[in-house]
Amino acid sequence: MTRIRRPWHGVMVATALPFRDDLSVDHDAYAVHCAWLIDQGCDGVVPNGSLGEYQVLPPEERARVVETAVAAVGGERVMPGVSAYGSAEARRWAEHARDAGCACVMLLPPNAYRADERSVRAHYAEVAKADLPVVAYNNPHDTKVDLTPELLAALHTDGHIQAVKEFSGDVRRAYRIAELAPELDLLAGADDVLLELAVAGAKGWVSGYPNALPASTVELYRAATSGDLTRASQLYRQLHPLLRWDSRTEFVQAIKLSMDLAGRHGGPCRPPRTPLLPEQEAAVRAATGKALAAGLN
Repeated sequence: MTRIRRPWHGVMVATALPFRDDLSVDHDAYAVHCAWLIDQGCDGVVPNGSLGEYQVLPPEERARVVETAVAAVGGERVMPGVSAYGSAEARRWAEHARDAGCACVMLLPPNAYRADERSVRAHYAEVAKADLPVVAYNNPHDTKVDLTPELLAALHTDGHIQAVKEFSGDVRRAYRIAELAPELDLLAGADDVLLELAVAGAKGWVSGYPNALPASTVELYRAATSGDLTRASQLYRQLHPLLRWDSRTEFVQAIKLSMDLAGRHGGPCRPPRTPLLPEQEAAVRAATGKALAAGLN
């Protein structure tokens, strides 16, 4: 039996994208950041996810972001987001990822409208034609389309997905997914349920906060998935005031601010995102400062 290579295993960082003061993409800084994350123990990078602000990138910038990541860390470590309103466009982004040398892609369901099951299955079938493994991304909060365990099992049976980034926040789903589709890999999709999903058998973590604190978050993941729950629980409690920002509307601004405070380049966001409110900024600064003071990095 052919063994399926699973490049989505481990800590896959949904990379923040650095902008210059004029809001142009700083591709050089992005390349350095991707390489640094790998040097810090992360397993791969995910360009053009929500944290990478792909929605505000014109096609030429979006393509170059993927190519920059591949040049920096090698295509086997790059899992680009290929989500788009249209299935044909999403397929083209998957084909671009394939031609750039990427090992797999991550795909939201149709999200221009509240798609039904037939539309979702047709969407994933179309993108799968790019002949690259697809990791589904379930984010019913933002897309209003819920990839339920039953629908995920159907997509896996269809042969159109090999894993799922689960961002519903309902950790009970991990067990239902394992029952219905035992060969479908579960990836923790929200930073603030990492420990619960690791205990439930997650094979990877599409993560946000390693952008700012890679060493401690990688240690958290390794401890949680290896069964060292004493160390994992300690780190989780220390980091959770930051990790829960990953599930909030202002997650991009918060993670970029933490990056700045940790000595990395987070920088501004492109509109329509606006800066954090003063009380939000104060909360992120306090939580990041406490983590850094505790030696977490």
